[in-house]
Amino acid sequence: MRLTQWTDYSLRMLMYCAIHQERARPPTVGEISEVHGISRSHLTKIAMTLAGAGWLETTRGRGGGLRLLKPADQIRVGEVVRLTETDFNLVECFDAGSNSCRIVGSCQLKNVLAEAMSAYLAVLDDATVADLIRPAQRMVEPQALPMPTRRTDQPVTALS
Repeated sequence: MRLTQWTDYSLRMLMYCAIHQERARPPTVGEISEVHGISRSHLTKIAMTLAGAGWLETTRGRGGGLRLLKPADQIRVGEVVRLTETDFNLVECFDAGSNSCRIVGSCQLKNVLAEAMSAYLAVLDDATVADLIRPAQRMVEPQALPMPTRRTDQPVTALS
């Protein structure tokens, strides 16, 4: 699954605020915009969404900015992703209203993908914003995933 920019930027905003939580002057949308090279107006909308979810406090005016309303270790990445992603339908058959697949009766792809999505979200539910900002020496470096290969001992067949 690929996350939308909205989700990516939402996580970046929460992480930035968590990193700078102890600062006397809170981070601002303009500061985060400049640091990440993201549109200020886009980040303003994201800040309002995160504030509406109860994760950010926004204060206007001189000395204003963004502060986490909840500790970073209480904001689950899975919750953020569920709020900010709009489409978890990995394939057409996830949506019964628009499904026109002709092999839906015998196809198990939907079940396999649904199980994979559940596992994906379970991993995100186990992670918090605090986990995302831990010092690099404590974190395990991600390993490159091998590219899937087609088994050569099985013939390729076309579905008709």
